[in-house]
Amino acid sequence: MRAHEAGALHADISNRGPAWLRTPEDVNALLPTLWPRSVSRGADGALAVAGLSVRDIAAEFGTPVYVLDEADLRSRCRDFRAAFPTEDVFYAGKAFLCRAVVRMIAEEGLHLDVCSGGELATALSAGMPPERIGFHGNNKSVAELSRALDAGVGRIIVDSFTEIDRLTALARERGVRPRVLVRVTVGVEAHTHEFIATAHEDQKFGFSLAGGAAAAAAFKILDEGVLELRGLHSHIGSQIFDASGFEVSARRVLALQSQIRDARGVELPELDLGGGFGIAYTTQDDPATPQDLAKRLRKIVDSECAAENLAVPHLSIEPGRAIVGPAVFTLYEVGTVKELDGIRTYVSVDGGMSDNIRTALYDASYSATLASRASGAQPLLARVVGKHCESGDIVVKDEFLPADVQPGDLVAVPGTGAYCRSMASNYNHVPRPPVIAVRDGQARLIVRRETEDDLLALDVG
Repeated sequence: MRAHEAGALHADISNRGPAWLRTPEDVNALLPTLWPRSVSRGADGALAVAGLSVRDIAAEFGTPVYVLDEADLRSRCRDFRAAFPTEDVFYAGKAFLCRAVVRMIAEEGLHLDVCSGGELATALSAGMPPERIGFHGNNKSVAELSRALDAGVGRIIVDSFTEIDRLTALARERGVRPRVLVRVTVGVEAHTHEFIATAHEDQKFGFSLAGGAAAAAAFKILDEGVLELRGLHSHIGSQIFDASGFEVSARRVLALQSQIRDARGVELPELDLGGGFGIAYTTQDDPATPQDLAKRLRKIVDSECAAENLAVPHLSIEPGRAIVGPAVFTLYEVGTVKELDGIRTYVSVDGGMSDNIRTALYDASYSATLASRASGAQPLLARVVGKHCESGDIVVKDEFLPADVQPGDLVAVPGTGAYCRSMASNYNHVPRPPVIAVRDGQARLIVRRETEDDLLALDVG
């Protein structure tokens, strides 16, 4: 088992023994690895975000609660914009979307990728300029496509021949010529979990490159002349650290670009390499910076275009997790502590798989820390679990917490901004937690806590 220095904050980097809080300075040196950039330990031992203590957050908003560091999220948007100044950066809304976040990413100059009618409705209601919206999805309905066309979204990523026919008919009815990209399944096996690897052949997304469907889709769009084919799209997976997958993907997609040029005399002006850029959930993770990503992706694209004698297309990327993931942590209250002699200690919190399904679904690893106080106790190997009626209801599989952790303590789990609230459920009829945004010592509610009345309002029987 490993101790996550920045997650549990239990390891003293100078090897002087356990140090839950030898000094705030010692511990604060470890925090930037996994936590939002404004998180620190106060003199009283409690975590604070943007100058606001987690004790005050819990007192005002209750627990569990997702805590978003607004300045951190905005700075990550700016980091990507600075790294990709001439490219388009689409925030992948599926990671986490609400109207406040839409406004933040719009104000920071990003585009927005949506993949359902609900995400599109959220984007439009928050005032996102429709021309800066891209619409993904493997099974877009007639109603969803109609709304996208009527709103004037900037581009639609087509995913099947049925969708091409559907969209073509709707465009003809309206007398419009929507911009589209063809999603290409390039056959790259991303180094990630089976269910979040999206470019191998045996999966639901996109047109197969190897089987010829991707070329056929592009030819169909060009020959019919109703939709405006702007380029090709590839997305190889999620939580990826190795750039080699992007290199293979770009090579194969640009070879298709060359094939289209040779067959139809058209050189497509755009290329989207997707997202999936990894973040640090534990100190074992070593994600690339936006600057590193930009350097690598440009080098890959420039090299492959030169090899194919193609003009370098306008590039776009789709970071979601890399922007919102590290900007959020979840704050829980401990309810029970159960010691199993010689095995481990179970620390049960007031949330669980209904607010973070990723550990159960993807076997994801997280870190945790005692957030509400200092402790001089020795480290104790613990498993942080939820309150749901499932043995797999695990938040953090293995973490070192102080041996005196007790009911009423606050525990914080970093890196929960992506795919936690967006995949949350009402399992066991547990209302979903709120999301608050903290900035300059002030907290504001951006998604309210669900209530039992909310749950019962849907029950009409």
